[in-house]
Amino acid sequence: MTTRILHNPRCSKSRATLALLREHGIEPQIIPYLDTPPDAAELSCILDALGLEPRELMRTGDTVYAELGLDDPSLTRDQLIAAMHAHPILIQRPIVLQGKRAAIGRPPEAVLTILQTRA
Repeated sequence: MTTRILHNPRCSKSRATLALLREHGIEPQIIPYLDTPPDAAELSCILDALGLEPRELMRTGDTVYAELGLDDPSLTRDQLIAAMHAHPILIQRPIVLQGKRAAIGRPPEAVLTILQTRA
């Protein structure tokens, strides 16, 4: 089963999560999501797999969040997802995906709950 990680190499949690996966014998497909952000459909699937609403996946403390007025309660799920696609820096990281399961690597060990290894 393919394991993927939405990865930002400049993020210490992302680097730690990638190292943890490798320590467990998993070489994931690395997706540099800042360069190739997930499209709206994939973001919607990721949210469903995580059991989260869009704002729960967003870095609400980021200046882009405030600049875009994303705290506006009238914004729809689709509008928030579109903002994450257009500004992937807003997406919490890292996200590990395996099959229909997903986990955010904060802390990195959180991703271990979804992994099926070939042990």
